[in-house]
Amino acid sequence: MRTPPSGVRVVDLCPSASGPHCVPAVNLDKHLHAPNLNIATCAAQAAVPIVAAVARVGSVSYAEVVSSVAARSAGPEIRTAVDTFIETTNAAVRTVGGARRARTVLVLNPADPPVLMRTTVYCLVGGEPDHRAVEESVVEMVDRVRDYAPGYRLTQRVQFATFTGARPLWIPETGAFVGTRVTALLEVAAAADSGLPAHAGNIDIINCAAARIRECIGRAG
Repeated sequence: MRTPPSGVRVVDLCPSASGPHCVPAVNLDKHLHAPNLNIATCAAQAAVPIVAAVARVGSVSYAEVVSSVAARSAGPEIRTAVDTFIETTNAAVRTVGGARRARTVLVLNPADPPVLMRTTVYCLVGGEPDHRAVEESVVEMVDRVRDYAPGYRLTQRVQFATFTGARPLWIPETGAFVGTRVTALLEVAAAADSGLPAHAGNIDIINCAAARIRECIGRAG
């Protein structure tokens, strides 16, 4: 990819086809000198680190992201381009997170008072990976994200469900699955010093990712 004629490097805060998807905790080191970087979506920034953490221990054949965002913090770019939001999130989960297949569900929650952003990540892993190794990998990755987005956290310990040949998990698109389902439940709140209400975690995690990218690019020169 060529550097723009102006020489200005671009970090795109909205779903875009410009440049590689970048999730600072996962792949920023690979793209420090890219002329354009794409932050993908708030759901991707929340979910991709978890998928990548699980993929370090076992092969993720499928990842599903269910992200609930307060309606008050969902801008027109989400409301008018839900399909693009979902496609972009799916692409980031595959290309950056390492899942072979991906599916995203977005919920705009109209509750009043508005609720915090919550994202649930399901990963299907072949066989029965070491549960302790998976959980340690996820917790370490969550700490990486919290280093630049302090409102990001696990709400429960990582959950595991094992499916055998005698009792497989039936998936309409692909049939019977034998292996392990790993589930991570996340909450994303806007940091107290961000100037945003707590329920705007979807906005804050994008801003925090952009700030981390800017800092690292500045140090790299």
